[in-house]
Amino acid sequence: METARFESMNERQELILKALVEEYIRTAEPVSSKILVEHYDLDVSSATVRNDLAELEAAGFIRQPHTSAGRVPTEGGYQEYLRKLAPQKVNSDRTTSRKLREAITDSPDPEETMRALTKELVRLSGDMAIAAFGPDRSFFTGMGTLMAKPDFQDLDVVRSMSQMLDRFDEVVEGVFAQLAEEPQVMLGHDNPFGKDTAAVVVKFRLPNGRIGLLGLVGPMRMDYPKNLSLIEEVIDILKE
Repeated sequence: METARFESMNERQELILKALVEEYIRTAEPVSSKILVEHYDLDVSSATVRNDLAELEAAGFIRQPHTSAGRVPTEGGYQEYLRKLAPQKVNSDRTTSRKLREAITDSPDPEETMRALTKELVRLSGDMAIAAFGPDRSFFTGMGTLMAKPDFQDLDVVRSMSQMLDRFDEVVEGVFAQLAEEPQVMLGHDNPFGKDTAAVVVKFRLPNGRIGLLGLVGPMRMDYPKNLSLIEEVIDILKE
């Protein structure tokens, strides 16, 4: 999805877009100018924020649901957030690292280890975890967790996700061929796991040379910095 070029976005508008995206990720509720003024250190009036929101909407970064006075990010808004505004790195805390390490079993079977890790990733992220060894041995876990999110109350979104899962192996095979060995975000219409979703995926190489794929699939409202950090943490563990 293309957004209008917004060459004149100033620092305040960037802060407003960043705040709106992160508030919506946190609450799943449309964000009003009042919330932005009260909860974020913008140091401007609600009127100024409303004017900036109108410009961001005209540029295609946010939209206003018909039944709400607040606004939500568009696919283009998330893209801009990831390109320029999102935190570059969120370090995992010791508890998260410990839980991931404890998920590793004593089994010499890499697939059993990966299944344990993906289940823990679901618990830590709240999103669906996917994994594959080569392009032809793939699995997913956490579908129930994903469907409980408010983003998946739309029957069309659920139907689209179900259709993707029916051809999951084929989708993974296509993704596998284009991935690099560093985490990559796939979003909206550029996401083969569904145009209404986002995915953080990576190709990894085990010490024995075996190549695999690991990822998290969730709504476009997913916590990108957190999920990128989780995937990086798992890759570091697998390399040990």
